[in-house]
Amino acid sequence: MSLSRRALLSTAGATALLAAVAPPAAAGPRLRAANAIRQIPLQGAVNVRDLGGYLTYDGARVRRGLVYRGDHLAKLTEADLTTLAGLGLGRVVDFRIPLEVQYDGTDRLPAGLAAVSRPVTDNGLYGQLLAAIGSRDPVRQEEMLGNGRAAAFMTEVYRTFVTSAANRERFGTTLRDLADPGAGPQLYHCTSGKDRTGWQSWLLLNLVGVPESSATEDYLASNTFRAAYDARVREGLKQAGLMRNPDLIIPLQEVRREYLDAALTELRTAYGSLYRYATTGLGLDLRVLAGLRGRLVG
Repeated sequence: MSLSRRALLSTAGATALLAAVAPPAAAGPRLRAANAIRQIPLQGAVNVRDLGGYLTYDGARVRRGLVYRGDHLAKLTEADLTTLAGLGLGRVVDFRIPLEVQYDGTDRLPAGLAAVSRPVTDNGLYGQLLAAIGSRDPVRQEEMLGNGRAAAFMTEVYRTFVTSAANRERFGTTLRDLADPGAGPQLYHCTSGKDRTGWQSWLLLNLVGVPESSATEDYLASNTFRAAYDARVREGLKQAGLMRNPDLIIPLQEVRREYLDAALTELRTAYGSLYRYATTGLGLDLRVLAGLRGRLVG
């Protein structure tokens, strides 16, 4: 079970800082409509979105055009580069590890813009996936990914978002960047734009006062945006003779509440609240937290 908002923000100081009021029991139709997710249509990436537009507990709104989340940008077309240039990005942060960059390629970005490498470990996930597919052995693939093993591996990846000091440093640095009042629009991404990027986005939305239910909806929306592409990947693996049962990788392609809950359980165990995770775990002071709210919400 995920942590409640009250448990996550268990100090009066955090509550005052985020200007949050007691949330309703469930988001109504008006709130859901107001929180419509804005995808950036690209030919070479399927999960790039504007993180703005969400309503906060006190009726304010996350500003559009300042924070973007995405999947990797190595396959962007010339038309995509024009679209991206129109966003006026001042920084792109790449959470991928070197193996992912080696396999998929470096980001294609508008002229004058270079990605900042800020690798967040995937706990060996990408390498294991490549090994399983590359073996072409149905028995080995079943042994590596079947019977809940793929999903269990994903929950371990999410735990490292909290337990790894290096991962915490990179998430914290990205949040400090976003709080900088002089910064331009920024985009951060990983390979699929769903796990490392999903956790960073969930944190950001909660820290600026967006209801946890809305932040979780944003996290789960990767399944919708990636569904058609991921299905084509599975079909391609089957047609190429690489996997007899490509459905084995579905737990690796999806985001699931149980994955998010694994990170939140670690957060609660180690820090007790989101506020303490942000300050003690990520090293963010009150100035940075107030800066996030002040810059991104209006």
